[in-house]
Amino acid sequence: MGRYVAWRLVQTLGVLWGAYTLTFFLLDLLPGDPVAAMAGTGTDSGPVDQRRLDELRTEYGFDEPVLVRYATSLGRALHGDFGNSLASGRPVTDILADALPPTLQLTCVALPLAVLLGGGLALAATSVRRRRLRGLLLSVPAVGISLPSFWVGLMLVQLFAFRVPLFPAFGDGGPAGLVLPAVTLALPAAVLVAQVLSKSLLTELDTAYVRTARGKGAGRWRVQFHHALRNASLPALTVVGVLAGQLTANAVVVENVFSRHGLGRVTTDAVTVQDVPVVQGVVVFGALVFVLVNLLVDLVYPLLDRRIAVSVRRSPA
Repeated sequence: MGRYVAWRLVQTLGVLWGAYTLTFFLLDLLPGDPVAAMAGTGTDSGPVDQRRLDELRTEYGFDEPVLVRYATSLGRALHGDFGNSLASGRPVTDILADALPPTLQLTCVALPLAVLLGGGLALAATSVRRRRLRGLLLSVPAVGISLPSFWVGLMLVQLFAFRVPLFPAFGDGGPAGLVLPAVTLALPAAVLVAQVLSKSLLTELDTAYVRTARGKGAGRWRVQFHHALRNASLPALTVVGVLAGQLTANAVVVENVFSRHGLGRVTTDAVTVQDVPVVQGVVVFGALVFVLVNLLVDLVYPLLDRRIAVSVRRSPA
């Protein structure tokens, strides 16, 4: 097990390096001049002196070849230093540290909510006996996946903030202000969990060991929860691991819709002004969350299925 965890940590470092490298070169290929954008060239404040632009390029290292800049920035990143923001001059780590708590609060509420809603819908859809009702419940995830997050958020604001004023529409207004953004973020994830879990449950309910349990007199709920759900939850658990990283990315849209402070607002502002160090910091943080959650999911697998535990012990890696 120790070798397995060590190998997964090596893969984690590889994913982080790949995310950082890909982001660096993609941002370098974008049209425009980040230094000119930082200095305000082309705005109402008027053009900036060319000598000042050259000084800024030298100060931030943009006068060096791209490979030299990459090696320098990667070396700093390995020590946790992502440089300073081109827009504000603050360290990127400080900007992320200030924006992280609201985003973590939002995602930590949205992810369990997505699991509860998606799991509940899947269990309801696979346990009902009426064929038409089951078909209706099974069609809900397919419809829900097609709904964009920003539209869901705007509809929730219209219904529960304006027509029926139960929750605030915008801002960070305490626990009440967290409800609509969390639901908006959770719904697309919930329908995906429901779709995967319901298909997996239907497959497990048609297996030989489930038919044997029914033949021995096990009730419908015991078969569903005690026998089928444990094995059927493995694909859904994989989806939850992917969604945990995806929620950070989706928070960009949700936080802008609800005018909340967080990584979403920071990312939007950084992309708008081509603040390369901040964008790189956000991407690496998102990749870190993704790989750590998936590492945790991989470690939970053997607890749910003993066959995986045996495979891990026998694996040479």
